[in-house]
Amino acid sequence: MSNQRNTYIVQTILIFVIIIVVNIVGNFFNGFIDLTEDKRFTLSESTIDFIENVDDIIYVKVLLEGEFPAGFKRLRNAAKDRLDQFASTNPLLEYTFEDPTEGSVEDIRQKQQQYKEMGMAPTNLTFLDGDEKTQKLIYPYALVNYGSRQTIVNLLEPQGGRGQEEVLNTSINLLEFKLANAIQKLTREELPNIVISTGHGETPDYMTARLEQVLKPYYDTGRLNLDSLFQLNPKDVNLLVVPAPRSQVPIKTQFVIDQYLMNGGKILWLIENFEVNLDSINQNQLYVPKPIEHNLDDLLFKYGARVKNNLIMDLECAPIPQVIGSQGEKPQTILVPWYYHPIAASKSNHPIVKGIDRVNFKFPSSIEILDRPNVKSEVLLSSSEYSRFQVYPMRLTFEILRIDPDPKQFNKGPQPIAVLLEGEFESFFKNRITQENEAILQQIGTTFKESSPQTQQIVVSDVDFLKNKYDPNSERISPIGFSDWEKKIYEGNQAFIVNSVEFLLDDFGLLEARGKDFKLRLLDKVKTKEEQGKWQFINLALPLVVVWLFALLFFFWRKRKYAQ
Repeated sequence: MSNQRNTYIVQTILIFVIIIVVNIVGNFFNGFIDLTEDKRFTLSESTIDFIENVDDIIYVKVLLEGEFPAGFKRLRNAAKDRLDQFASTNPLLEYTFEDPTEGSVEDIRQKQQQYKEMGMAPTNLTFLDGDEKTQKLIYPYALVNYGSRQTIVNLLEPQGGRGQEEVLNTSINLLEFKLANAIQKLTREELPNIVISTGHGETPDYMTARLEQVLKPYYDTGRLNLDSLFQLNPKDVNLLVVPAPRSQVPIKTQFVIDQYLMNGGKILWLIENFEVNLDSINQNQLYVPKPIEHNLDDLLFKYGARVKNNLIMDLECAPIPQVIGSQGEKPQTILVPWYYHPIAASKSNHPIVKGIDRVNFKFPSSIEILDRPNVKSEVLLSSSEYSRFQVYPMRLTFEILRIDPDPKQFNKGPQPIAVLLEGEFESFFKNRITQENEAILQQIGTTFKESSPQTQQIVVSDVDFLKNKYDPNSERISPIGFSDWEKKIYEGNQAFIVNSVEFLLDDFGLLEARGKDFKLRLLDKVKTKEEQGKWQFINLALPLVVVWLFALLFFFWRKRKYAQ
């Protein structure tokens, strides 16, 4: 009997030792098996490759600790899961979670002031705590630190007219990309170089000041007159932006751009074919827009895109103010839909546009995609199903706003406004090298290239969507996508242009993580309330009952086995 008791004690001690050892080992290793249909808990290969290559400590502080409703707990837990996966991939990544509303009143006030100076605005969260409505300020941000560098990641996507569950689901989907992208920007030894072309009436710098301000922390941006160059080297210029030239781009400059592309350069084209704005229409009863002779049609045609000589009209559009009368000496205005300012929603699953808010364009034209060998194209943004277009010479007038539109006339379907071209492009100058071109090549000591390696271009038929407004008196600039009349910001405008730049400069392919598609499986709230007690019992009480039942059966089995 004594030997049996000693054996039992030893076995019990061994079991406890094994459990303790397993828990200790488990603290150092984060392993799991992803059995979900959409592999939502599995990092993208590009993310894994990048994180593995980080060679110094990354410290992440997430300001999402505390008591939240279920949806925000999911966001918090998802952020922790992603960071656990990052830390398992590379132990140089460390993280903590902090409650910014914890501490004395003075401490909280100082934190809030500090966060405000850093550009972090709190979200006022209203939720039911039992039967009581509770309000709480939360900071859905992560501070990512690498050496002396720091960047802020907003973990919560803008509402954009969507329901809270959809916003939270989108935010959770984007956690991997946002965190990996922030780390990539911090760890770059050299900032990628973006050149914005000038010299042909391109969009002035005060209208792109906000964009350059957004890009400055992560990219070197500058303006350059390409007419003064003989060569543009992709090793020196990582991205060329051509922002809506208003005058002819000389053949010599086109040759420089062409050979830049043939050597692997990447280009973001913002091409407009007409001089048109609301003031010009307002000053004329009937206004025929003046065509812009930028001389780039043949070049783009060779690469696989043609910006047509038309203007898109769309029933899904932004409003403009119109005077309907006066009260005393004050004019009375209302906002009415303006069909030439389409609001484009993404219909593509491409990472550049997937999940972004709608983009407000102004007087865009249709883009025709042309079939080219070894070139793949994709429409990133287009007008709605209820679209049509006017072909040049079109007459523009506000008089059309006096009549209700007939949806049957808006029957041309979606019109491409932004297009991605990827592949191996053939030179526009193939079999047409001039003596001047040959002289340029000899002067810079290089050879002519007839085709490019794998590279990308994006063509957009509007530049207004990325402009900021500028007040010369106060020198204040508005956010990208700000509408004076609606007093709102079209968040998709900045998201689209920034995502386009990041895609074209993404060495590791991290934007792949942005394209992940996780299904939103919402609970039936009525059924949840009706069956609340049942599921509480199954999840809380039933496991305890099973454990006690197992213990009881084990007790009787041992008693029967060892009874004398």
